[in-house]
Amino acid sequence: MASTRAALIVVAALVLAPGTSGAPGPLAGATIAIDPGHNGGNAANASRINRLVNAGTLRKACDTVGSVTPGGYTEAAHNLDVALRLERILRASGARVVLTRRTNRGWGPCITSRAAIGNRARADAAVSIHADGGPAAGRGFHVIYPPAIRGLTDDIAAASHRLALAVRASYARITRMPYADYTGSTGLARRRDLGGLNLSDVPKVFLEAGNMRNATDARLLASPRFRQLEARALANALADFLRARPSRLPLRSARAAHAA
Repeated sequence: MASTRAALIVVAALVLAPGTSGAPGPLAGATIAIDPGHNGGNAANASRINRLVNAGTLRKACDTVGSVTPGGYTEAAHNLDVALRLERILRASGARVVLTRRTNRGWGPCITSRAAIGNRARADAAVSIHADGGPAAGRGFHVIYPPAIRGLTDDIAAASHRLALAVRASYARITRMPYADYTGSTGLARRRDLGGLNLSDVPKVFLEAGNMRNATDARLLASPRFRQLEARALANALADFLRARPSRLPLRSARAAHAA
C-alpha cells in the first residue's frame, strides 16, 4: 500500500511538473478559480453571514460557519490550507489562479460573490473546497455538481459533471479516501440548492474532502501531509479535465445580474 501511494504521488508530480528551459507549463493559458469554503471569522459575524441572498433556485444564508473536528480543527482552516497548496501546484504548472479568499480571519464572502469571482475571471474550471459535517459513524468523500437548470446552469451542467468525474477519480486514487458511505454510494451528488454552483457561469464542483465528525477522516484532514495529497489530487483532476474538454464554454453576460 505504501509503495503504491508513493508511486502515485510521483506520477502526480510528473504530470504537473513545470516546463524546463523556460518552456510553458502544462496548464499555461488556463484560468482556474479556487473557492475555499467558509471563513474563520464567520462565527463572529452572524448578522452578516445569516443575511439571505438569491441562490438561484431559493434564498439562503450568505455563508455558514462550517464544520469542525472533535479535536477543534475547523473546516474553514482546512479549506484554505488545501486551496493555497493547490494554488502553488497550479501556478508552477503555468495556470492563472484566482481565489475567493486568502486569509482565515475575515467573514464570507457570500455565496453570490464566490460564484461571481470565478465568472469575472472567465475561469476554465472552478472548484469549491469543503469538508463535510456528516454523522460521526459515516466517513468518506463526495463531489457535488449541478443539474441542468434552465437559465442558470444549463450551459455548464455537462462540463461540471465531467469535472466531477475527474475529481472523484483523482481524489480516490491519490488520497485513498473512500466514497462517502452516508450520502449516496458513488462518491457523487447532484444538487440544485447550492448558490455557488447555481450562479456559476463556468464549470464548477464542490469537493467534500471527508467527514470532519468522523474520527478516522478527522485525523486525515488535520494532517498537513494528507492535505498535500488533497491538493495534488485536485491539481491532477483539473489537468485531466482541461486536457479532455472539447472547447472553451462561452459566458452568458446576461447572467451577471445573478452575481451580487
